[in-house]
Amino acid sequence: MAEAQTPSAVDTRRWWALAALALSVLVVGLDLFVLSLALPTLSVDLHATTADLQWFVDAYSLVLAAALLPAGLLGDRLGRKRLLTGALILFGVASLACAYSTSTGELIAARAVLGLAAAVILPLALAVLPVMFTPEERPRAIGIVGGATFLGYPLGPILGGWLLDNFWWGSVFLINVPIVLIALVAVTFLMPESRGVGRLRIDVFGVLISSAGLAALTYGVIRAGDDGWSDATAIATMVVGVGVLGLFVAWERALKTSRWLPLVDLDLFRSAGFSWGTALATMISFALFGLTFAMPQFFLDVRGLDSLGSGIRLLPLIGGLVVGLGVGQRLQSTRPSRDGGPARPPLVGAWLLGSCGFAVMAVALAVGTATSPASGTGFTSAWFAVTGLGLGLAMPTMLNAALSALTPERSGSGSALMTAARQVGATIGVAVLGTALSTVYRSKLTLPGVRPDVATLARGSVGTGVEVAERLRSPQLLDAVHQAFASGVDVMLWICAGIAIASALLAALFLPRQLAGPTATDDTAGASGRTVTAGGGTGSPTGSIGAE
Repeated sequence: MAEAQTPSAVDTRRWWALAALALSVLVVGLDLFVLSLALPTLSVDLHATTADLQWFVDAYSLVLAAALLPAGLLGDRLGRKRLLTGALILFGVASLACAYSTSTGELIAARAVLGLAAAVILPLALAVLPVMFTPEERPRAIGIVGGATFLGYPLGPILGGWLLDNFWWGSVFLINVPIVLIALVAVTFLMPESRGVGRLRIDVFGVLISSAGLAALTYGVIRAGDDGWSDATAIATMVVGVGVLGLFVAWERALKTSRWLPLVDLDLFRSAGFSWGTALATMISFALFGLTFAMPQFFLDVRGLDSLGSGIRLLPLIGGLVVGLGVGQRLQSTRPSRDGGPARPPLVGAWLLGSCGFAVMAVALAVGTATSPASGTGFTSAWFAVTGLGLGLAMPTMLNAALSALTPERSGSGSALMTAARQVGATIGVAVLGTALSTVYRSKLTLPGVRPDVATLARGSVGTGVEVAERLRSPQLLDAVHQAFASGVDVMLWICAGIAIASALLAALFLPRQLAGPTATDDTAGASGRTVTAGGGTGSPTGSIGAE
C-alpha cells in the first residue's frame, strides 16, 4: 500500500516529475544537432565515406519517424511510465555504443537504436501531461516540456562545439549519459504510472504500414535534399510513402467498428484545436529547423568562427525562447476567481496568442534577411532573440490546443501523431530550405578565371568553397563564396518568414476561440484508479502520485 502523503508533498512530486520529462526530451533535442559538428572528424577517424556520413544522420531520423506511432499506442496499452523508463535506459546504452563505436557499421546501428528510444521518449513526455495535470495547470506544464524540446536544438551546437574543441568525437554522445541517468531516477521515483483502459487487440498491420509509410516518405525527402528534387529514386520513394500512408488511413477507418484497437484515432481531426494545433506546430518546426540548419554554417564558414563560437551565437535564441515561454504561460493560464467560484478564463485566447507569436517570428525573420558577411554579432543576436520570443509564445500554445482534444486513455497515440507530423515537417523543412539555400548559393557564386573542375568543387557547398579559396589564396574568391552563401541565407529566411506569416493568419482564422476538452472518459492511472474528468484533467490531480 502506498504511504499516505500530504497534497502539498504530492503536488511537489508532480512538478519534479515534470522536470524529469523535460530532461528526457532535452537529451533527444541535443542529439538531433550535436552530431552534425562531428561529421568531419568522423570521416577521418572512422574512414567514413560520404554515404556513411549521410547514414549516421539518416539512421536516427528514419527509425524515429517509423516508430513514433507504435510507441504512442504501446504507451497507452502497456503503461507510459514503464515504456518511458525502458526508453531512457535504451537511450543511455545506445549513447555509450555510439561513443565507443570502432566502425561505421557499429555507429550506424547504434544511431538507429538511439532513434528507436527517442521515438518513445518524445510522444510519451507529452502524453502524460493530460493525466498528471489539470487543464488549468497544463499550459505551464506544456511550456516546460515544449521549451525543453526546443532548447535542445540550439544547445546541441553549443555543447557539441565545446566538446569537439576539447575532447574526442565520442564525447558528443557521452554527454547524454548523465542527463539520462538523472531523468531515469526522477521518472522512476516521481512519475505515476498511467495507461488506457480496455484490452483490445493492437493493430499490428497498422503498425507495419504506418512505419513503412513514414520511413519511405522521410527517406525520400532526405534523399531529395541531398541529391536534388529531380532525383527519380527520391520522388518514387516519396510517392510510395504517401501511397502507403493513404492505405494506412483507409485501414484505420475500416477498424473503427471492429474489436481491434486502431493505431490512430482519426476522429481527433474533427477537433479544430487538434487539427490546427498540430498543423501549425508542424509548419513552425519546418521553419525552425531550416534556421538552425543554416545559421551554424553561416557562423562557421562565413564569419570564420570555431565550433564553440558558432554555437554560442545561438544563445540569444534560447534567451528569447525562455522569455516567450514565461510570458505565454502567464497569459494562457486560467486565473482564480475572486469570489471562490469557477476559475476565470486566460487573459489571452490561444488563437490570439499563437497568432501574435507567429507574427513576432515573421518580423524577426524578415529583419534577419538583411544579414550579410559584415553583419555584427549585435544585429544577429537581436533578431535571433526576437525569433525565440515569438517561438516561445506560439509553440506551447499550439501544443496545448492539440493536447486539449486528447482523452487521457489515448493521449499516447494522439501525442505520437502530433510528434510524427512535426518530425516529418522538420525533415521536409531541412530538405526544402537546404535545397533553396544551395541553389541560390550556386547561382550567385561567380568564379571567373577558375578551372571548371575547381569551380564545380567550390559550388558543392560553402565549406568546400571556403577551402578552395584558401588553397588558391584568393581573397576575391573567398569574398565571392561568403557573399553567395549570405544571399542563400537571406532567401531561406524570407521563406521562413513567409511560413510564419501564413501560420499567424491560419491561427487567427481557424484556431478555436475557446479550447474544448475531450469527452469525459475513464482512465486507469496505474494502481490509483483515479477518474479522469472532461478536459483531460482529474478530480484529484495528485491522487496517484506515489501510488505504485
